[in-house]
Amino acid sequence: MSWLVTEPAYLAQTRTAYDTVAESYADLLRDALTDSPWDRAVLSAFAELVGTTGLVGDLGCGPGRLTGHLAALGLDVFGVDLSPGMVEVARRAHPGLRFEVGSLAALDIADGSLAGALAWYSLIHTPPERLSPLVAELARVLAPGGRLLTAFQVGDEPRHITHGYGHDITLDAYRLRPDFVAELFTDAGLTVEARLVREPQPPHEKAPQAYLLARKPA
Repeated sequence: MSWLVTEPAYLAQTRTAYDTVAESYADLLRDALTDSPWDRAVLSAFAELVGTTGLVGDLGCGPGRLTGHLAALGLDVFGVDLSPGMVEVARRAHPGLRFEVGSLAALDIADGSLAGALAWYSLIHTPPERLSPLVAELARVLAPGGRLLTAFQVGDEPRHITHGYGHDITLDAYRLRPDFVAELFTDAGLTVEARLVREPQPPHEKAPQAYLLARKPA
């Protein structure tokens, strides 16, 4: 007997949307870090804490812009993204790095194999009630002492996006409360080490932005 596994609709929706915008997304955000000292500071702290002796996963890497940035900071980093279109762009932009298609909900990564995991705005398309097993999956792949860094928009309202990066798309996104995300991390066995909330930077950001850093106990 064979079993038919049905993919959740939000995963298919997210993949299709990011396949559609992959090229324009990469073009528009290519130099975004230049204008965001907060992002650079948080990523630098993450890189320093993780160190250069273990493997790091950029999980939900998009076109690989942060994968490349972390590699430039000295990390042994690879990228995973749900969107084949994004992975194709990432491989062209960073031919010396490894990128794979995959879902954060079921990572093809061995238990305890990562010194660090970056989930940079990659939790925001999963319905909040489905985030607990996804965070548990991120915790699973971390080595003892490994660190997880995430970034997200602050709020508690869902948004339905019909146009983005110059394309008509269908995509749901969720703003999250830092306390809610911190509780998810704690429930997954992680220790929250730091959190930062900053005001939005116009014209592209409409809501405060949050960063949470957690550690898997040794």
